[in-house]
Amino acid sequence: MRTAILAFLVCLAVGGDAAAAAAQATSPAQGPVKITLDDAIQMALAHNHTLLAARTTIQQSQAEETTANLRPNPVILGDAQFLPIFNPDQFDSNYLDNLAQFDIGLSYLFERGKKRQHRLAAAKDQTDVTRSQVADNERSLTFQVATLFTNAQLAESTIDLAQQDLKSFQNTVDISQERYKAGDISEDDYLKIKLQLLQFQTDSSQAQLARLQALSDLRQLLGYESVGADYDVAGPFDYLPVTAHLEDLQSKALTTRPDLRAAQQGVTLATGQYELAKANGKKDITAQINYTHVAELSTASLFGQIQLPIFDRNQGEIARTGFAITQAQEQEKATSDQVLTDVEDAYEGLRSNDQIIQLYRSGYLDEAQQDRDISEYAYKRGAASLLDFLDAERSYRATELAYRQALAAYLLAVEQLREAIGTRTLP
Repeated sequence: MRTAILAFLVCLAVGGDAAAAAAQATSPAQGPVKITLDDAIQMALAHNHTLLAARTTIQQSQAEETTANLRPNPVILGDAQFLPIFNPDQFDSNYLDNLAQFDIGLSYLFERGKKRQHRLAAAKDQTDVTRSQVADNERSLTFQVATLFTNAQLAESTIDLAQQDLKSFQNTVDISQERYKAGDISEDDYLKIKLQLLQFQTDSSQAQLARLQALSDLRQLLGYESVGADYDVAGPFDYLPVTAHLEDLQSKALTTRPDLRAAQQGVTLATGQYELAKANGKKDITAQINYTHVAELSTASLFGQIQLPIFDRNQGEIARTGFAITQAQEQEKATSDQVLTDVEDAYEGLRSNDQIIQLYRSGYLDEAQQDRDISEYAYKRGAASLLDFLDAERSYRATELAYRQALAAYLLAVEQLREAIGTRTLP
């Protein structure tokens, strides 16, 4: 009986291990997480700690609205007079009723000039400015993410180019080695070909380093907790034509740029602070009511006080806030001019990069490829010199690398134009 039980348990253990092994074999391998540019931007907007810190200023400003809307607290006061502290033997209820005096009162400050309403309006205007400033931080962060994302794509494209060239040229090195052994080429020519291989390996190593650095810097913007260290970028690294006109772009920027909106709201804020300064020039009234008990009598008293605005009428603050309105208006105009300049500079930069891309795409890439292929074919059959072949190889590699760099510059120009407009949707 014991032997049968042991055999049954062994079968269960073996079957369980086999099932686990089969499940492990059939489970798909988990590769690195790939994120698109839109994913990266959303991660940064949700997890970037600098931006999250900036967003707390909105909450702080909203808390200041609560403070600005508070009314003054009433004041309660009281006193006891003519107590026989130095004659304690007279301290009895009869003395307290007939000779001692007790007062209790309540006072309240009545604000004039609608100070509380003006304080609240100014605080809300400040919240609007703060909210627009945070939106401008988001605009800048989006451009930074797009820049690093494009740099990572450029590095990966350069890696692919280097690996393709390395694989293709390695075949040439192998053929040259056989020709050298057969006596068809000299040792000097063979060594020159091998040294050329070093350039491809160097290009690949430099591109690997650039990719790692771009991904590391990008992860910092995304927030380390939002994505693992083993991640990669995904998405097209290709030419995207932009056909919008400068006037349309500038018009759109004037309605969407958050820094311009903040400057416009700054004028409203300055106007509100001016109205608050005028309200603060109005002197408040303090009213008080007292209850008094003395000599068996209970009485009530009413008091009131107000400052005479002879010297201090808040003249200095009224004048300062008046000049602040002019300052805010000039800052709004300066920001508007800056927006138009940013859009025009970005647009001209995009046009310049677009012209360069079109030059490469008009035939230079194909010509460099054909020249390299013809020289390689001729050299392998002894119809071209080594120098001609190496020169064609270097020209092809330089042209392909320059095109990828020009493409990255073009994509960055598109992102700069989006930043200048204040939206990722181009008209």
